[in-house]
Amino acid sequence: MIRFRHLLAASALLIAAPRHPLAAQTFPTNDPVIKHIYAMGMDSTHLYTEAHVLFDSLGPRLMGTPNIKRAQDWLVSMYKSWGIDAKEEQYGTWRGWIRGPSHIDLIEPRVRSLEGQMVGYSPGTGAKDAVMSMVILPRFKDSTEFVKWLPQARGKMVMVAPPMPSCRPQQQWEALGTPSSVQRIDSLADSIKADWAARIRNTGYSLALGGGSLGVRLEAGGAGGIITSRPKLVLATPRAGGAGGRGGAGGRGAGGGRGGAAAPNETVPMTLNLATGVVTVDSAALRAAEAADRGGRGGASGSLGGYGAMEVFETYNLKTPAIALDCEDYGLVYRLTEAGDKPKLRLNLDGRLLGEQPVFNVVAMVKGSEKPDEYVVLSSHFDSWDGSSGATDNGTGTLTMLEAMRILHTVYPHPKRTIVAGHWSGEEEGEVGSKAFTEDHPEVIKGLQDVFNQDNGTGRIQSVGGGGMVHSPEHVNLWMSALPKEFLTVVRANVPGRPSGAGSDGFSFTCYGVPTGDLGAASWDYGTLTWHTERDTYDKVVFDDLKYNATLTAMLAYEASEDPTMIPHEKATFPVPANARPGQYSSDGWPICEKAPRKTNPRLR
Repeated sequence: MIRFRHLLAASALLIAAPRHPLAAQTFPTNDPVIKHIYAMGMDSTHLYTEAHVLFDSLGPRLMGTPNIKRAQDWLVSMYKSWGIDAKEEQYGTWRGWIRGPSHIDLIEPRVRSLEGQMVGYSPGTGAKDAVMSMVILPRFKDSTEFVKWLPQARGKMVMVAPPMPSCRPQQQWEALGTPSSVQRIDSLADSIKADWAARIRNTGYSLALGGGSLGVRLEAGGAGGIITSRPKLVLATPRAGGAGGRGGAGGRGAGGGRGGAAAPNETVPMTLNLATGVVTVDSAALRAAEAADRGGRGGASGSLGGYGAMEVFETYNLKTPAIALDCEDYGLVYRLTEAGDKPKLRLNLDGRLLGEQPVFNVVAMVKGSEKPDEYVVLSSHFDSWDGSSGATDNGTGTLTMLEAMRILHTVYPHPKRTIVAGHWSGEEEGEVGSKAFTEDHPEVIKGLQDVFNQDNGTGRIQSVGGGGMVHSPEHVNLWMSALPKEFLTVVRANVPGRPSGAGSDGFSFTCYGVPTGDLGAASWDYGTLTWHTERDTYDKVVFDDLKYNATLTAMLAYEASEDPTMIPHEKATFPVPANARPGQYSSDGWPICEKAPRKTNPRLR
């Protein structure tokens, strides 16, 4: 047996040992800054220590909570310790909350400690035991019948999610199940999905991300709380080439997004007419990509699903708890309730609502020496859902930008243009912090050279977007020509690219018609395992990829700062996505800006 201290010692040696000698790299130029950036990023990284503090010691960073404020204080202190100017900019208030322990036990008809927790912002039980019975939300004819039923839920936990017919990942069914078994599970899953869509719809309310308006109405009607479940499994079994989850395979960097219609996927063939600025998109490929972008809940590509992971979001209940159970334990309690076995749960939940609290972005800046009114922005959201540690969403994006700034300040302390690192809060609530920053800093929008936004997991950056700008190809290709050839075997320029859609902070910039270079990365099961789940922890970080990302980002920022000219703010014209909401896109295919809410903006639907 290897003793733990020996394992730690071996890990330290691996971390300390240089593994990427300069001589092994092929640099296209003799630029000493590029070579120094490479040496600092690949062989003198601080990422392991930074990740431990951020993910293990500080933990999740839910908007409005003391946790995110402590983490923001740490972030500012890190920057200042390196001599980089950084501050917390307040832009409004948001509801505050403290998560204490969650203990959820089945006590009848047998005893079992269940895998689950409060969802974000849930009221607790006063850190005292509460014994609760369950009732399953029935299927009603309409909202009137729902209201008449409410007295039957008084004091009970209402189960408001469909039970999965199987908690096995779909790839197991497809690989090992007989055709008849797969057909049966497909049929059962489809019927459950349709039934539960009708159950929720017929109440006249919505579950939103964790309880929504339905949870609020159940609370007002006297229910004791709600039990939900959002496992990382696709409820119906898509066939080969089926719909993907949020953003499709590869996370947000590959198209799609939580906030609505997907912009054309970066894999869709496009042709830019430089004379007219019009982008022609392969219409058949676009329709296929949009269908994929509308895919199943939480899945990645095809019918894959994450074994044992569940999404943990939020509730707007003010008095009664909302809890999430994993697939297996939700199914257990559901079956016991459905069979009339009268199960009872003992809840001991410590959740405290704090009212409106000040909320901040962290903004770090190295002032430009020649063109201080022109900006290169390194963008990542700092907040997270709090089911786990927020490691890959978006702690790895945060550390990419933090480490890139450390490297740049060391090897390039006097940039030509001002370099800004924006660590936004409130992205998970609808890009609130970044929207506020762009509203509050019109000078940055006016003088923007480019934004490099990263928000799709721990994987190696594989594409650098042009943001839909007519002249992005000449600039992005120029910057990338300075990269080590070994980097260019991994990353490509996606130019002219497309405007960023809602769902990440690039949207807050691109809607102004300015360059926004989304950094698309390899997925590493981001959509199926870590995105918004209780499994998004330190151990999911791929540090070799993260070092590469920070080094690449620092190189791109350096090249963008040194570029003799700015990218002209000239937009290409795109087709409006077929699934766009009214008022979401302008006629040229660019998203329309949305005003930042400066206080809690409930998302009940």
